Amino acid sequence: MDEEKDLAQRKKEAAERAKQLARERLAARQADEQAKSAAETGSLKTPPNSNGSQLETTKGEATEPASADDLALAKKRAAEEARARAAELRRQREAAATGGATEGDLEAAKRKAAEEARARAAELRRQREAAASGAATEGDLEAAKRKAAEEARARAAELRRQREAAESGAEDDLELAKKKAAAAAKARAAALAKQKAAEASGDDDELAKQKAAAAAKAKAAAAAKARAAALAKQQGGAGDEGAKQKAAAAARTKAEETDGGTGRYAAPSPNDPLLEKYVRIIHEHLGSDVFEDAYINRLAKDVPTLVVKKEAYYKVAELLKGHEQLRFDYLSELHGTDFQTHMEVYVHLYSYPNRQPVALKVKIERDNPEVDSLVPLWPGANWPECEAYDLLGIRFRGHPNLIRIFLGEQWVGHPLRKDYEPYDAEV
Repeated sequence: MDEEKDLAQRKKEAAERAKQLARERLAARQADEQAKSAAETGSLKTPPNSNGSQLETTKGEATEPASADDLALAKKRAAEEARARAAELRRQREAAATGGATEGDLEAAKRKAAEEARARAAELRRQREAAASGAATEGDLEAAKRKAAEEARARAAELRRQREAAESGAEDDLELAKKKAAAAAKARAAALAKQKAAEASGDDDELAKQKAAAAAKAKAAAAAKARAAALAKQQGGAGDEGAKQKAAAAARTKAEETDGGTGRYAAPSPNDPLLEKYVRIIHEHLGSDVFEDAYINRLAKDVPTLVVKKEAYYKVAELLKGHEQLRFDYLSELHGTDFQTHMEVYVHLYSYPNRQPVALKVKIERDNPEVDSLVPLWPGANWPECEAYDLLGIRFRGHPNLIRIFLGEQWVGHPLRKDYEPYDAEV
């Protein structure tokens, strides 16, 4: 609203100046006309004198030059006045044009004025703040120093407290670590003692089983003898000795089958599930025709025993080591045996992850005793295979360095063969 009023006022002033300029132009024109008229008539009116009389001029020779000078002077003055009025008119026109500036120019002028006012105010405020800061008293400076010193002391105290807390925490952690280590050591000692007790108990159980088997066997034998004696008494003759022997043999067979002894057809073994698992996995991966036999060996702590064919020997061994449910990672024993009709290689394996044993057997020809080496699977088979080669003459295909480790390459024959004859009888 104020801007519109300013604009209307400016327009009104411009109109008034235009009117004034028109009036002045009219007056200048009238003056020019009067000057021209006076020049044409050649006469000038003189102003009245002090006595109220007028000076009349004549057309004489004496007055004619004075009248020409006055006319020239009047023309000069009229021309100057006209030029002045023209300049004034031109100035007024420029002013009028400036006064009729657009609303955008007016807005820009206002913004510029406002920015200059804000700049001056900011400068004034800055000067006042600088003056106020410069006018700080010595007491304020002292108070600021005291405050800074207090803050520094507070920070130092906090840092010292944090260090003490960290040291205390480290001591607590150390003490806790010591307690944990002691507890772990106690637990390991208890587990070891428990394991030893379990092993001792297992040995005792095995001994008790053997004693019970022997007692049952003896009892069964005694019962068989008693039955045989009763039968002989009933028949009443010495000619029935054959019947006695038959009865005794039948009693012994029955005792072996039912007394829990060391025979293969005795009572079920706790390792029967392991044997079933091994056989099932091998059947699934290699088929059922790889086995010659599978049983629990009562004479070797009920170890599950797998008797495999010669061509499947290495594949079965590889499966026993690599299968995720078997993982037999340790070869504890490998040796050969001469049965006169054939030879056997016996391998005992153990799975530390599962804590389970297995025995692997393979039968080979006695005339050409040769089988695959297990060194690529278990490097620990290296020297036991060399020993079997040295003492029995069994050759292992794929062995990295099959040599005679006891007798030397010049030795004649293999001493553990049943038909071995020393080359030098005196040796």
